Amino acid sequence: MAGRKKNEQELKDLIEGIVVDADGDDEQLRAFSQAMEDDLDLPADAFVVGEHVAVQEIHYDGNVRRGLTARIRREDGTEYRLAAGDVAFPEGSRGADCLAAYRTWLGVEPYPRVSMPKRPKATDDDLDMDKKADLIALAVKGNAISCRILGGNRVLTLRPAARWHVVPGEIITVTPRKKWRYAGHPYVSGEISSSRLDIKALGLIPLRLENVGMWDPEEHYWGEADEPIAPWEKRIIKRGPRPQYEMEQVLPGENPDNFDTDPIIDAADLHHAGDWRQAERILMDILAADLRCLDAHNHLGTFAFPHNPEMAIRHYDIGVKIGELSLGKDFTGLLPWGFINNRPFLRCLHGYGLCLWRLGRIREAEKVFTRMLWLNPSDNQGERFNLANVQAGNAWREGE
Repeated sequence: MAGRKKNEQELKDLIEGIVVDADGDDEQLRAFSQAMEDDLDLPADAFVVGEHVAVQEIHYDGNVRRGLTARIRREDGTEYRLAAGDVAFPEGSRGADCLAAYRTWLGVEPYPRVSMPKRPKATDDDLDMDKKADLIALAVKGNAISCRILGGNRVLTLRPAARWHVVPGEIITVTPRKKWRYAGHPYVSGEISSSRLDIKALGLIPLRLENVGMWDPEEHYWGEADEPIAPWEKRIIKRGPRPQYEMEQVLPGENPDNFDTDPIIDAADLHHAGDWRQAERILMDILAADLRCLDAHNHLGTFAFPHNPEMAIRHYDIGVKIGELSLGKDFTGLLPWGFINNRPFLRCLHGYGLCLWRLGRIREAEKVFTRMLWLNPSDNQGERFNLANVQAGNAWREGE
């Protein structure tokens, strides 16, 4: 299934379908080579150690020890060969699944980690200077906005003619005036005429949801026997058992071999120490690598909330809507706080609800806090108190 990684059984089934009539390593390698020739539309975008490349060919030359090799072309036009298992196709693509099956057959991790991948740079032909351009904001650093051209994967840096408040994940419409390259990187200047939020147009792969079993309200702790049951608790209990899920958490820049490295924690520590510029830069770098890092959106919202709730709500809103790509409109399951990968999405929802409340959008805030209690009845974030306040018509006050 496109959009998520295949599990162990699915990969085993894929391998069996490829090598079903092949005996021995040589025949099975030829079968893998033929399967990739049949299934992959080459050349195709891929990554090698974070560098964007184009895979021209995957080939087996009869050397069992060497296995499958890939012919790679860099952005500068140079080509070289390397082991096909060292290539990483974009997650959710057919190429990623084919190579995951091959890597499983080799006995190594099916899906290699791609940290802080480099996107292909825009060429002179990618931008028509006589037309307005739609760009996806990836990172905002001072008077420069790192962008991806809408509908593609190529990036450039925009230097807007006037100050315009943009947040990562928004689509901005630009009237280009000038383009140039510096140190090989493409730049464009021009006027921003509008910005909008259209999450589906970003072309993001939804975060995976893993089913972690059923939740039964009869087995849930609702307080002491003499404590009254709130109306929202009664409705949840009446609804009965529901499935629980854990949402994938994306964190570019994390080193899985060093648990002391966490760019989100680094950014929070810097902000707490007063270096808010460097803290924001770290978060922007994360989002430039992958807009699906919900915790980066959450922290940018948290940094902005005390002094600019109008900006904070835009950060939170994008994080919520990216998470909702995975849930769909009919999601009825739980995302318990106890599964830590759910927390970035729940934090974005919490911040979004607080912003709505603070901005006087009481009824909308009530819906968000109610939804959060349905997603996480354990209520680790205190939404029951926020819900009671907005239902009573109380205005937000600092400290909530």
